[in-house]
This record gives sequence, structure tokens and C-alpha cells, in this order.
Amino acid sequence: MSVPRLRVSQVKKSFGATHALRDVSLSLGPGEVHALIGENGAGKSTLMKILSAAHHPDKGNIQLDGEDFSPSTPLEARRAGVAMIYQELSLVPHLSVEENILLGTEPKRLGWIIRSERRRLALAALSKLNQQHLPLHVPVGQLSLAEQQMVEIARALVGSPRVLIMDEPTSSLSQVDTTNLFQVIRRLRDSGVSIIYISHFLEECLELASHYTVLRDGESVGTGCMTPEALPLIMRLLVGRELSEVFPRTPHTIGAPVLEVSQLRGVLKPKSATFKLRAGEILGIAGIIGAGRTETLRALFGLDPQVGGEVKLRGICRKKATPRVWLQSRVGYLSENRKEEGLMLGRSISDNLLLSNLDDCCTGGFISRYRQDSLASKWISQLGIKTLHPRQKISDLSGGNQQKVALGRLLHHDAEILLLDEPTRGIDVGSKAQIYQIIGNLAAAGKSVVFISSYLPELLGVCDTIGVMCRGTIRAVRPANEWTEHSLIASAIGQNDN
Repeated sequence: MSVPRLRVSQVKKSFGATHALRDVSLSLGPGEVHALIGENGAGKSTLMKILSAAHHPDKGNIQLDGEDFSPSTPLEARRAGVAMIYQELSLVPHLSVEENILLGTEPKRLGWIIRSERRRLALAALSKLNQQHLPLHVPVGQLSLAEQQMVEIARALVGSPRVLIMDEPTSSLSQVDTTNLFQVIRRLRDSGVSIIYISHFLEECLELASHYTVLRDGESVGTGCMTPEALPLIMRLLVGRELSEVFPRTPHTIGAPVLEVSQLRGVLKPKSATFKLRAGEILGIAGIIGAGRTETLRALFGLDPQVGGEVKLRGICRKKATPRVWLQSRVGYLSENRKEEGLMLGRSISDNLLLSNLDDCCTGGFISRYRQDSLASKWISQLGIKTLHPRQKISDLSGGNQQKVALGRLLHHDAEILLLDEPTRGIDVGSKAQIYQIIGNLAAAGKSVVFISSYLPELLGVCDTIGVMCRGTIRAVRPANEWTEHSLIASAIGQNDN
């Protein structure tokens, strides 16, 4: 047999008393896509940081093409041929797309950056992703989240890596962008690049990977060929449940309309959003990135200006209401960008969970830390948030647990209408099933949910009704059982549904 491109043997890593990796082994062949699967907190991110030299192992051995691999810095690892794409973007917002792609690897002559060569390399990297239309001169902070993700991926492709590590690369991409990315991954694989693909979407792993490794509690607990027959075993190794239980359904009754949106218009998008949300209903909104889904919820909730249309809440017109008014009316909003908009990363879990409703924690205008921590502990237990204590800084948590905190704040606020923008982005399979169950329970309690998602199976598996946005307009709203993945995609890109 040929020498593995990458071999990880019995790697261990601890942070104080916390054992992040207990015993992890993995083998990756040349030109192989290997799926690394595990719940949040299983040790995936720690292992990837070790491979990219952001961390160093306490014990174990790593070999690259048969030679010991122990770079001292991420730049050294990258120069050796190991590139990492993190789920949480590591871009510099005020620098241009071109500058971000070549950041740290700029072509130079006599200490001066060769701008023409930098532009050529940046365009070549974007072309590999079919994203050459992105403006190279625009500050990356002005791009959408999905476009920023493509810039992050393009940066990793500069330098022709031997091993490419991709951590949830499709978590903020639409179905169309995901399809384009898969084509790129296959071309890289065919050219001999080895890829470690981390994803909570088992369908993606099945489509791309030839082998898999499952991590649980810092240990590699299973490895094998990635086949449809292996999926039930992988689910049991992950969370102890069968694949058929991923989309739990809670019986619920749909009542009268509680939110009516008619021809809502924003500054650029939406151009025309019309839909009705009924009591106890889960309304999904599909569409490609840039169609206007996020802009619709932001304009509706008063985060972005409304320039036209009408919004009625429980029959009462709410023209250009502010977020404060919506919160007082028990309407909650969950941003797709938890890092910059959804959470205060420098504050505790308690603060983030209870901030919008501190009434039960206050006496005479003063906050009781005891009551705050007691209430936070209740939500931590109910949502299965993995943490040491309620006052732990939220930035210490994994992405999935951070998302649970963001959703928990709406539950604590007792919102009757929940506007959820990509609520399961970056969350593992087990946590997704928990969130689907929570959403179902909310509907069973008579509450209403607007659910934006780029992951079509969850829209079809969770929602009662699905609308599709195309070029800023909601073009179709129908019962979920009248849609298929194919018809959703066709409607999203403007083709005839038939």
C-alpha cells in the first residue's frame, strides 16, 4: 500500500483539567476526501488546530507523506502544504477581497508587494470556486456571509496545498453555492489534494467522502468506508439514535393568522415579500444566497429600513416598528450571524440568555446574581448546553452551544412569534434534532415560527409551509408536502416549478 498522505497516531491534548483529545488516530490517503464527524465538543476543532499548528499535541505522532510533521506556527504548516478553512471566518473586514486572499503570502519584489501578481493570484483562486465575479477591490466586510465564506476558501487554495482541512464549509452557503463547491472539491481530489471534510450534514459526507472517522468525547470511536449502509452505524456512534429520528415531528394544530406581511419592501431587498404566518405554524423560507431572505426578516423586525408594504401583527398595523416594539409584542429574532450580531462574546452565558428579559432576576431595580444563575441553569439543562457553569464566558463554548444560547434567549423571552434565520447553522446532528424538537414543541404550544434555511432537507422535514424567495420576491408559498428538493431549487433560481 502507498504511504498515507497524512497519518495521525494516538494524539492527546489537554487544557488544564479538560481532556480535549484523549486518543485520536486517523489516516488520510493521497487524493482522498475523508469525513471527520462528531458532535460539538467531540474534539474536531482541537484536532484541526493541531494539524494546522495553532495548537501543539501533548502526546502522539503526526506524519505528512511519511515524514514527521511538527510545524511550530500555522504559517509553517501552510508552507508545508497543510491549509485550514475554519468555520468561524478569520477575515479582516476593512481589507479588500484581494488583500484578504493573499494576506501573509503576498508576492513581493525587493520588499514591495507586486500588486498585479497579487490580483492575478486572487482571481485565479476565486476562479477555482466559480466566484470570479466577486469584486476584488471591495472591503470583505461589505460582502454577504456566504461570499465571505468563499473568500475564506479561496485563501486556502493559494499555494496549492497537499492537505486541505475544511471545517463546515457549506454552513452558510445555499444549495447552488454548495453544488459549485462540491465540484471544486472533486477537482482538487482528482488532482491529488487530500481533504479532511468536517460536516454535520451526513448527506454531504456521503456524497463527497470515501472514508469516515467518528470522534466522541475526544476519542476516535469508529472509522470505515463512507457508504449508505454505514449511516445507521455512524448515527449510533454519534448520538445513539437512528437516522430516521433526525427530523422528529411533534403533532400541532394550525390556527388563525397572527402575522400578515403584504408587499414588504426594503432599500434594496426584499422587493416584494408577501406571506401569512398562522398560530402554531412553522413557515420555512427557501432561496439561494442573496435572494433576500435575511433582508426580509431584518426589514420586518425593524433592523433595516422599510420603504413600502404593510405588516399586521394580530390584526393591528405595525408600520416601521422598531426592534424594541417587536420585543415588547413578544416577537423574537435570531440572526444568522451569531458571532457579530447574535451574542455578546465577551459576556457570560447568563447575561446572553437573560438579557432581553431580566424581570425575574431583579429586586428594586437591582439584578440578583443568584436568581440570574438559577434561571440560566434551567435553560442550560433544558437545551443541553455543555458548559462548566452559567457565568462561563460564552466565547469559550463551541459554535453549536453558542447557537443554543442564542435560541434560548428567545425561549426565555417567551416569544410567541420566532423569526429564525439559519438556526441550525454549524450545529451537529444531535443538537439539530434537539432544536427541531424544540421548534415542534413551540408550534404545539400555539407559537409561530418563520424558519429560514439553506438546508432543504430540514425545511421539508420540519416545516408545515414553505415559501421560496427569488430575486427579492417571495414567488410561491405552499404546504411543505407539495414541495420536493428539485422543485425548491427550480423555484429558487427562477425556473418553472414543473
